[in-house]
This record gives sequence, C-alpha cells and structure tokens, in this order.
Amino acid sequence: MNNKPSNTLLISTYNWPEALSLVLKSVARQTVLPDEVIIADDGSDNRTRSVIEEFQSKFPTPLYHEWQPDKGFQKTIILNKALAKAKGDYIIQVDGDVLLHNRFIEDHLRFAKPNSFVAGTRVIMNQALTKEVLQKGILTIPFFAKGRKNFFNGIRSPQLTNIMEKRYRTNEKNVYYIKGCNTAYWLKDMIKVNGYNEDITGWGKEDSELSIRLYNAGVQKRYLKFGALVYHMWHREFSRDKEERNTRLMQQTIQEKQTWCNTGLNKYLKS
Repeated sequence: MNNKPSNTLLISTYNWPEALSLVLKSVARQTVLPDEVIIADDGSDNRTRSVIEEFQSKFPTPLYHEWQPDKGFQKTIILNKALAKAKGDYIIQVDGDVLLHNRFIEDHLRFAKPNSFVAGTRVIMNQALTKEVLQKGILTIPFFAKGRKNFFNGIRSPQLTNIMEKRYRTNEKNVYYIKGCNTAYWLKDMIKVNGYNEDITGWGKEDSELSIRLYNAGVQKRYLKFGALVYHMWHREFSRDKEERNTRLMQQTIQEKQTWCNTGLNKYLKS
C-alpha cells in the first residue's frame, strides 16, 4: 500500500486491562501496521499502565499512553487530549474492547478519501463467547462461532464494501449514525470542528454529536460495510444518567446547524 496516508490508531480504554491486552495483540498482527498507536485512557488504575508498558517494550510500532485522572466518564476529554498528540494525518479510532480483524488497518487505509469520515460496523459477542475469548486469548473469531450477533457484519468483501459505501443506512434519521468503536477521520477535519464536545460527559451521544458537526461542516460520511471488521466484547452497560442531557446538546447542534463546539480540541493544540 504505497500511497497510504500517515495514520494513528486511537484506542480508548478504562479499567479493562485483560481486554486491552487482546486488542493490542490483534493490532500487532495487522497486515498493515498503523504508524503509531495512542491509548486514550480515561483514568484506569496501574493494572492498565502495566499492560501498556509491557507491550511498549516489544510492540512493532510506536505505542503511547495518554492518561487522565478518573473523574467519572470523560471520554470526550481524553480523546481530545490523545488527538492533540497524534502525528498521523488520518485517525482510525476503536474502543479497548474490540478485536481487530488482521486486515482492519489495511481496509481502513484503502477506504480513506479526502473530505470524508467513516462509520464502520461491528460484530457483537455475547457474554459466554467474550468469557471464552478472554480466558483462552482467542484473537480470531470463527465465522460460525456460537455467541456472535450482527452476523452479516462479519463478512469481509472489498467488492461489497465499494457497493455499500453510499447505499447503507440511507434513511434520513441515520445520517448522524456512527459508533466510536470503529470510525475514521482526517485530523484536519477534527481540528476544523474542534474535536469532541467536552460538554458531553457520561455515556451517550458523543460520537453522534461529532458526526453532526462534521456533516454540517461539509465533511461527507461514508459507511465501511463488509470491511475493517471488529468484534465487540460483551460488558455491562454504563450508567445512562447523563444520556438525556447529552441528547439535548445533540439536538441543539442539529437545530443550530453547529460546526464548532466551544469546549474541545483547541485547548490542547500547540499554537
């Protein structure tokens, strides 16, 4: 892949070192390695730090740890801090509880186009399969494995990816749909809209609100279906006590056609 953009893999995590360890192992076996990996750590304890330090000594690409103290769910803040440290022009973002198909980075880089951002899909593992994966250190999930949901999201076909790019989720209400566990965007576009909105704290809507501002700023959303596969581990749901407030902030962004958030990425960028 001769013309691939310089890129950063951004992995968000919080206090699940066992899952993060498997995620990093799945990164290390990529057919095309990211130019760097940044762990955006929203206040994990020293167990996570120890795992990252162990990988840093032998990882096949630069691996960095961006940490902030635990003050509750503040994912938007740590993502912005990590983005400010990124050296890649193109950012591929996942969560610290998804296994990457070994051609995940390759697929994302092949799909990258200027003036666009990407919404990927995921295969969801149930609790029993997740337990087995963690206990046995499984990195490859068989296609017919018991405990897989979103079955068709586990099909990889570059030909179908090209067909589905503008045909998937065309319903108007899905125009802002995106999942932070599998997305990609250009750093310059994130700077343009000031990154994640740090007024959104707690679980919910941080990805959608960002998607809305990118869309309002003229950045096209493209769906990466049947490629860049991830397998999402089961976990208990986060508290949704801030979801209603976050939804109001998202609706305000829609109604006012906002392209910029006042509290965001620019705080951490060097002038």
